[in-house]
Amino acid sequence: VQLQASGGGLVQAGGSLRLSCEASGIIFSLHVMGWYRQAPGKQRESVASITSGGGTNYADSVKGRFTISRDNAKNTVYLQMNSLKPEDTAVYYCRAQNTRIWWGQGTLVTVSS
Repeated sequence: VQLQASGGGLVQAGGSLRLSCEASGIIFSLHVMGWYRQAPGKQRESVASITSGGGTNYADSVKGRFTISRDNAKNTVYLQMNSLKPEDTAVYYCRAQNTRIWWGQGTLVTVSS
């Protein structure tokens, strides 16, 4: 199983980034997909998740700014991040969950003030 995350980078506050996570080795459409993040010195936290049926859930800190979506034909989950803030700086990880949980390798997002 591989979860390949990409799309991180350096962006100014107020800017946007789109993260992608392509999965292989799992039946993607049957998995709940999620994005998590871990800032330096902090615990990993949930950012957003999307069920196999398309239902979504967001952390309060990102509601109205981030959008999670999935393309089952491409085995890919996305995280559109708008109006980025310096406190969004973190390593972002994608996660796949069914009877087991799988993690991607992480992609770094840095938001400068």
